[in-house]
Amino acid sequence: MRRLAFVLAVLLVACGRPFDVKTAPGFLELKDSQHFAYRATTPEGVVFGVRVVDIEGDGSQDPAFWTRALTLQLRDVSGDALTDTRDVRSRDGAPGKQLRFGHDESGKPYVYWLTFFPSGDHLVIAEAGGSKARFDAAQSSVEWMLSSLSVR
Repeated sequence: MRRLAFVLAVLLVACGRPFDVKTAPGFLELKDSQHFAYRATTPEGVVFGVRVVDIEGDGSQDPAFWTRALTLQLRDVSGDALTDTRDVRSRDGAPGKQLRFGHDESGKPYVYWLTFFPSGDHLVIAEAGGSKARFDAAQSSVEWMLSSLSVR
């Protein structure tokens, strides 16, 4: 999840917390998270975080722009491969996109999901990731937290 911090530092500046999310059983919310407005983890190291960034300019609400920009940055900077793209909606009906990535570290597969919602003058980004085996075990909880996410 640190790889996206670089991407967003280049693209955007962080702002407040115009969202609501619930913590799934098996995850622990981390209170002091430097780059996230919300962050939770499992004991096995699967993480889920939400950040909010200011956006402005023509096209700033265009999901296609953010899909392309974030995919290029993650591919070129971090070496992640885009494995799937899905249309999603927040709990309160805001349209968004989910980008699913994969990469290998020391011969082991890792999963990274980035779900974003352009909303007014900000972008709400939910990130989840971990080793594939551990992420697969926690996937239903990750999906539950994503389904609880409301964008105000």
